Amino acid sequence: MDFRRGRGKEELEINLIPLIDVLLVIIIFLMLTTTYSKFSGLEINLPTSDAPPAKEQPNEIDVTITAQGEVLVNRTAVGGHDLESIVAALRRVIPADQPEGAKLPMVVINGDAKANFQSVFDVMQAAQKAGLPNVSFAAQTQK
Repeated sequence: MDFRRGRGKEELEINLIPLIDVLLVIIIFLMLTTTYSKFSGLEINLPTSDAPPAKEQPNEIDVTITAQGEVLVNRTAVGGHDLESIVAALRRVIPADQPEGAKLPMVVINGDAKANFQSVFDVMQAAQKAGLPNVSFAAQTQK
């Protein structure tokens, strides 16, 4: 005897509510455990060179020019982009207790490859006005 003849077949369905609850818990867990780190360093793409790297001198002033034209002297931002503020920043880092006849510090320009030429020229001119005749450029070696 077939007792199920009068009954209709029940359609199968998947209950999605528990699945959604589990996925939301996983998403919340991932959001809480993920660390968002922000690097505060400068990204500068130096021009390339085939010359061997020079020895680092202890008596040098590091001037960095970013792609946006911002100037940093020994990793300290210069207040403005004009020539006088760069000259003032360079004069602040010249050692005051320098003996007579001592070698003046060398200005090493780390200019981004996409930096404006005018910014590089301003730094060179500011070094000359600050009394620093020795200027050099930093470059990364080709690999």
